[in-house]
Formats: sequence, structure tokens, C-alpha cells
Amino acid sequence: MEDLEVQVKELIIEALSLEDMLPADIDSTAPLFGEGLGLDSIDALELGVALRERFGITLRGGDEAIRRGLSSVRSLVSYIKWCQSAA
Repeated sequence: MEDLEVQVKELIIEALSLEDMLPADIDSTAPLFGEGLGLDSIDALELGVALRERFGITLRGGDEAIRRGLSSVRSLVSYIKWCQSAA
């Protein structure tokens, strides 16, 4: 099975139509929003839908919890693992 970080990077590229990017182009610890990958709130919504479809998870909590979960690929992987272990 592929490494979960690679799967998440591929999901980001696919869900957000980042056609010129490869998984290796995305730093796992860099911010996904703002100065990092440059995602915006619409991208967050699209990513949330893709996460639900692919991994069966929903981003929960207040804005701060969602921001932490989506802050980087690595934090998103941790959130996915936590959700899967809690299920």
C-alpha cells in the first residue's frame, strides 16, 4: 500500500486540479494555505469533499480545529489516522 502522505498529496493534486504538480512537489510540512501551497477557502471545501469520498472522514470541530487539521499534509495525515482509529 502506498504511503498515506503520498496518497494525500495525490488527492490534493487531483481534487484541486493542480495538473502541473507531482506529489514530490508538495512539502509535507509546508502550510497548505497562505504562503505554502497557496490554497484558499474554496480549495478547503473541495478538499473536504474529496477526503470524505476517499477516506470516509469529515473535518469536525470549530474553525481552529479544521485549520490545524488542514495546516499541512503531515497534519492532515495525522488527522486521517486519528479518525480511522476512532472509527
